[in-house]
Order: sequence, then C-alpha cells, then structure tokens
Amino acid sequence: MIKKFIDNAGWPRIIIALFLLGLFIAAPFVGVNVWTSLNNTLVRFGMNGVMVLAMIPMVQAGCGLNFGLPLGIIAGLLGATLSLEWNTEIMSRLLDLGAKYNITWLNEIFVNTYREPLGFASAIVIAIPVAAVLGWLYGKLLNRVKGDEMMIATYVGFSSVSFMCIAWLLLPYKHPTMVWGYAGRGLRTTISVEGYWLHVLNDALAIKINDNFTIPTGMILFFLFMAVIVWIFMRTKTGTAMTAVGSNPEFARASGVNVDKMRTISVVMSTILGAIGIIVYEQSFGFIQLYMGPFYMALPAVASILLGGASVNKASILNVIVGTFLFQGILTMTPSVINGYLQTDMSEVIRLIVSNGMILYALTRKVRAGR
Repeated sequence: MIKKFIDNAGWPRIIIALFLLGLFIAAPFVGVNVWTSLNNTLVRFGMNGVMVLAMIPMVQAGCGLNFGLPLGIIAGLLGATLSLEWNTEIMSRLLDLGAKYNITWLNEIFVNTYREPLGFASAIVIAIPVAAVLGWLYGKLLNRVKGDEMMIATYVGFSSVSFMCIAWLLLPYKHPTMVWGYAGRGLRTTISVEGYWLHVLNDALAIKINDNFTIPTGMILFFLFMAVIVWIFMRTKTGTAMTAVGSNPEFARASGVNVDKMRTISVVMSTILGAIGIIVYEQSFGFIQLYMGPFYMALPAVASILLGGASVNKASILNVIVGTFLFQGILTMTPSVINGYLQTDMSEVIRLIVSNGMILYALTRKVRAGR
C-alpha cells in the first residue's frame, strides 16, 4: 500500500509535501501564527487555481505547457478595465431609470445589493469573447509551428505584454480613478478594484473559524466550479478527441479527427480560462496590474502543475490542486518561517529565491519528462 502510494505520488512531491508540513510545524516555534499562514495559503490557492487549471487543455491536446498564458491574462485585464470604465455610467443610468419610473427594486437589486457580483460577472463576460478571439489566432499560429509550440508560446506571451504596454497608454479610457491625472489619458500601472468587486468571491459564504483564519468559501467553490466544467468537457466527445490528438495525432487523424481543429479548441479554452483566472486573482489581490504585470505570471502556473505531477503530455485536475497548494504553501510559509527565525525582514528576497527555485526545479522536470 505504501509502495503504491509512493509510486503514484512520486518522491519529489512527497519530499516537497513533507517540507511544507515541516514549515507548518516549525512556525509556532519562531513566532509565526499557523492559522494566519494557513489562511494565506488557502487564499493564494484560490487566487491562482484557475490560471493553473488553464494549463490542462493545451497539455492534453499535445500543444505543451501554455507559456503564452499572458495572452489570456491580457484578455482578462481588458475585461476588468472595461468593467470598471463602464460601471459608473451603467449604475448612473440605472439610478436615473429607477427614479424616472419609480422602480425602487431596480436600484436595490442592481445598484445596492448586487453591484459587486454584477461588476465581477461583467468583467468575465467582456473578457471571454476577447480571449476566444485571441485564443483562436494563437491556436492558428501554433498549428503552423508544430514541435516548437512552447518556444513560440513564450514569444507570444512576452511580445503580447510588450505590445500592451503601448496599448494601455493609447486606449481611450476616461475613468478618473484609472487614468493618469496629470495627462488625463493612459491607464495607471495599478488600478484599485475597491468599491467595485473587491473580495467579491473571498467574502461570499466565508466561514470564520477564528480571528486569524477565515475560509474563502466563495473563491474555493468558484475554482471547483471551473474545475468541474473542465472535467466534464474533457469527457465529452470533443474533449476525448483532444486527448486522442495529444496522445497520438497520427492515430487520431486516421480515425477521422480534425487534429488542427482540436488543437485550436484547446488553445481557445486555455486562453479563456487564463482570462477568467486573472479576474479571480484581481478581486482577491485588490488591484488590476497592467503593463509588465502579466510578464512572469505564466511561470508560476507552469511550475505549479508540474509540481503537481503533470508532464508535457498529460495533466489532470488533481495535478492542479496538489501543485497549486504545494507551490503557494511553500511560497507563503518559507519567508515567514525564515524571517521569524532570523528576526529580520527578508521576505521579498526569500520569496524570489523560493519561487524561482521551484520554477527552475519544475522546468527541469519538464525537460526530463520530455526526454
């Protein structure tokens, strides 16, 4: 039984899990509150889970790890900023409409009670078609460079971020809390979502255990909802065809499957999940990070799913859950425990070392798996 468990889990994940457990055990002895650390780990898991989930479709379809995830993130950023840009105007029109026709319930539902959930939902609704178009173009490109998908995906991800650095300055946004005040145009580097949809998922159905530990039920449930959608889709006829293409494209083609179409669908799906994932991240983080913000966000997502046991050819939802929890847990606990032990604040330096170390290890695993 134990040998079977070790074979299934793999020694690397067991060692990492034991290391994380050791950090939690050591935390009280260096003055770190375990409940606070566990709360932060759960929050970070919920924040990043959907972006890691975005890796599954492309891996299963044989397109490799989605280093082009920033393309989906950009679609999510467009959805988020447009949601904020139009929020005030839409709410103002609803208030006027309610006052004109004496529709009090309209104001109560859409302006007061459900303003934040509707704002969050509108960001996703706007982001999805943008992500679908970008994903379709991205998929067409990857179909032309079969065998070099991850290299081209990296170029697409980095170049799209650089392109949007110019676009964020030129797009005609007017909202006073979003644009640079001295110029009256060009979006700020970070934009607060407070007053719009800050913690709309974190606070939904939240369960407070004590002063230092609150379960972000809404965010966890949203991740599970997205995971179930992916799980169901991968078991449909289209999802099965995608997996067949990833396993053996020649056999799939001989069976009548349109290989290029399945690959494109997987890229579109991955891009859409990335767009939704960054909006979930933003509502918890509290800010929309533009310009170079999305530049390195693909690497932690790739590292998480690899740490969870995925390879360049096969990934599952269990890989997402395990990998995201391990990655975010170690990223949360290591700086806290070391700072407590050394009695100094080196959190940012330690976080960079730990995160980059885990990314390097995960990418090394990917190369070995590929060979």
